[in-house]
Amino acid sequence: MDAIEAKFARLGTTDAPGQEHRQAPTNLAGVMLGDKLTGDPVDFSHGDVDAFEPPPGAFDGFVAGVAQGGSQAYTEYLGRGDIRSELAEKLARFTGTQIDGADGLIITPGSQGALFLALSASVAPGDRVSVVQPDYFANGKIVHFLGGEVAPVRLDYLRGRDGAGLDLSGLEESFASGSRVFVFSNPNNPTGVVYSEAEVRRIIELASRYGATVIVDQLYSRLCYAGTTYTHLCKLGGDLRNLVTIMGPSKTESLSGYRLGIAFGSPRLIGRMEKLQAIVSLRAAGYNQSVLRSWFAEPPGWMDERIERHQAIRDHLHRVLSAVDGIRVRVSQAGSYLFPQLPPLKVLPIDFVRLLRDQANVIVTPGSEFGPYSADSIRLNFSQDHDKTVDAAERIVKLVKRYRR
Repeated sequence: MDAIEAKFARLGTTDAPGQEHRQAPTNLAGVMLGDKLTGDPVDFSHGDVDAFEPPPGAFDGFVAGVAQGGSQAYTEYLGRGDIRSELAEKLARFTGTQIDGADGLIITPGSQGALFLALSASVAPGDRVSVVQPDYFANGKIVHFLGGEVAPVRLDYLRGRDGAGLDLSGLEESFASGSRVFVFSNPNNPTGVVYSEAEVRRIIELASRYGATVIVDQLYSRLCYAGTTYTHLCKLGGDLRNLVTIMGPSKTESLSGYRLGIAFGSPRLIGRMEKLQAIVSLRAAGYNQSVLRSWFAEPPGWMDERIERHQAIRDHLHRVLSAVDGIRVRVSQAGSYLFPQLPPLKVLPIDFVRLLRDQANVIVTPGSEFGPYSADSIRLNFSQDHDKTVDAAERIVKLVKRYRR
């Protein structure tokens, strides 16, 4: 295999979220037990924007962008200046930090675009990058694509309840051995755990000592459940010279179809991201940028209701799963994910994922997408219809019992 083929082979999109319909048919007849289970199809690989609609005014913002015509269609590469200024003010209030809307903020094609740009602005071939495992499936893949070396840092999220469970000693060892970039999500995707203030302060201390760049994905930081204290790294990390925070309205606000992301932080890194965006996509879709005027401007009580509804689904789903002997699952503190660890099964974990689809009409994302230590887990995005979600979880439980050793 030549170098370019090897490079793309490592991206491995076959089992990535949303790719299930692209998979080649698998013959599971040799391992399949019992009959199919009945029930409405549920796709836990992503949220259901029909069950949780975008906030009022989002589409009106898009229409207003279209009405603006060329001035909105062809913005600066960073994004339209007045929209960036509004975003800087809103995000400064939310995070408790100062944000430079002129040179320290960029609008991107989705938060995924922001992640690719931020890593590309920070990683050169041969660089070591500290990557949390489990964490967002694309982090390590982007590092590999850029020619970097992944230095894994374990997240023992099942260990306790006093934080996310990051191996801080492992992070320090990673920095000491040459890693100069640290990328992670908070709240964590796929587990839904939130880093404690003590963990955030230690990350800042270590990154400052070793002169490391920190890229933090805070996509779900608005969807925190009762009893959760969230600490914005950018608020405490004012002395970090190389810090990029990524956010966006795609998940909590159900605006994923507009493909909008935001990154803010070091003007030097944002400037690099602008240069790359100029040759990758020019800009985030111009008309879509207008939708961002509705972000953080939802009607009173809208966000509280959204959190309450998600928390009710989370709690119900957790009760169903945790009642089964052998399933280990931590209650998510934020976001719309649960990451249950399955008991030993008679089939391979990846085959169980496909059996769920074929026998139970339930799509989940295999844990192996989020790190090599999580092959026996599955990720569920429970931003779905409540009743259908619970019914699908009960079908998962039935198949776990059917295939458990």
